[in-house]
Amino acid sequence: MALCSRRTYAYSRVDNEDPDEKIHRRAQFLIYKVLEQADSRRKPSFLRIRLCRLKVKIGRKLKLRKRKVVSFCAARVRVHKKILKQLKSWRLLFSRGGTNIATLPPPLFT
Repeated sequence: MALCSRRTYAYSRVDNEDPDEKIHRRAQFLIYKVLEQADSRRKPSFLRIRLCRLKVKIGRKLKLRKRKVVSFCAARVRVHKKILKQLKSWRLLFSRGGTNIATLPPPLFT
């Protein structure tokens, strides 16, 4: 009899657990952990807020500077292309051979 009574109080092992219940239990645990972390966080310090604002300000200045550099480089490239085009046209003008002063275009400023 003693053996029978011992078996009735023994723990039974659940072999197969429902996968949906497993996922639900895991999600509940993760939600609990996140809420616990949120409660343990302290209020952000004034210094941290100030540093964050400073980072944003510096980032804006760097972005503006970068934009200026890019626009300056683009303008320089345009000027360079115009100069090369002008030099090319002058080379074609003077490379014909036998050109004299009479065939040259009149000067712009006298």
